[in-house]
Amino acid sequence: MHRRTGTTPPQLPPSERVLELIRQGARMALNAPPQWLEELDEATLAPENMKAIAEDPVLAAAMRRTNRENILHWAAANVRDPGAPVAANLSAEVLRVARDLVRRGVSEAALNSYRTGQNAAWLRWMVIAFELTSDPGELRELLDVSARSIAAFIDATITGITVQMNAERDELTRGTHAERREVVALLLDGAPLPRQVAERRLGYRLDQVHCAAVVWSDAARLDSGALEGAVDVLARACGAQRPLTVVASAATLWVWLPGGAEPDLEQVRAALQRMPGVRIALGSTGRGVEGFRRGHLDALDTQRMLARLGAEERLVTFDQVRLVFLVTQNAEGAEQFVQHTLGALETASPELRDTLLTFLDEGCNAARTAVRLHTHRNTLLRRLARAEQLLPRPLAHNRVHVAVALEVLRWRERAPRATPASSPT
Repeated sequence: MHRRTGTTPPQLPPSERVLELIRQGARMALNAPPQWLEELDEATLAPENMKAIAEDPVLAAAMRRTNRENILHWAAANVRDPGAPVAANLSAEVLRVARDLVRRGVSEAALNSYRTGQNAAWLRWMVIAFELTSDPGELRELLDVSARSIAAFIDATITGITVQMNAERDELTRGTHAERREVVALLLDGAPLPRQVAERRLGYRLDQVHCAAVVWSDAARLDSGALEGAVDVLARACGAQRPLTVVASAATLWVWLPGGAEPDLEQVRAALQRMPGVRIALGSTGRGVEGFRRGHLDALDTQRMLARLGAEERLVTFDQVRLVFLVTQNAEGAEQFVQHTLGALETASPELRDTLLTFLDEGCNAARTAVRLHTHRNTLLRRLARAEQLLPRPLAHNRVHVAVALEVLRWRERAPRATPASSPT
């Protein structure tokens, strides 16, 4: 009599035909169109437990790069050896993301986003599979082999990242940076921490005027000393002694500059030209613990607005974007506002829009506007007349709204042009 042992029979090796189909599909995945990758990013960052990451431009950009790495890693492995086990993707970028998650206090629960991304990628893989064959037997075997391969690859990657996160957490609990982050987190949350205790643990006076900044880079590769160099430049530009610096992630520093002096922005911009990829968002200036907290939140809001609009400015102050930040928090509403206010002027030449915005900024003084734009007065008046024709309502009755809409459009169009993603050969 046959006796059940409770073990499953070993899987038969995939047929040569299915292995070739997997290789063909992997080649297609290596050249995935941007729409596929955008769907994967959206699925990964959409869950509620990913909100802190999705709202952080540096972490969100790193997660997007990780998504692409995972797709390319698995696909390239299956081009070389279809159906074979795929090693975990524990590249330098992936491990850096793991370190950053720990530094931001994010738990391993965030790694469930890899499962969400896996589901999104699987839906696209099924589309590829149905394009490769219509034979039911081949299709069944193809989907079975690739499902097990993808699941094993994601399991191995999550396991490796978890190990890295645990190691990073152990290391952070022993460092001074961890203590600074803990104290800053308490101050930002409004916890009843005595000022003198916080100052002693931070090595920084809170009963003074300070300006907060976020110094970061969303580049895939970064010189380890570039962020610290930017902090030094910023401190010199405003004559600040001993700024407080907190490591928020491998590519982000939170900074507080004592003294409250306005930095020489042109000096900082010139220095940033020698620091590719480094960016600075300056918050407001304030006194005491509340000024410490408010300035930092304003710097974060500035950073997030730049990410939301895709602007590529290297140095931005909260005062520059305060109004645009408020208007664009509702992206859909801001888009409708711009369209409703500007009408055909929205798609007119940048020169025409910049002329009108400068005119409004100069208090509708044509002479001052012409001087500022280095333009002949008659040329200026012709452009203003053309802009007026394109507006859906008379400018005289709608100046404030038009100025705000043009300012939103100006920041939105400072984004770099999209370029097709390249795949490894």
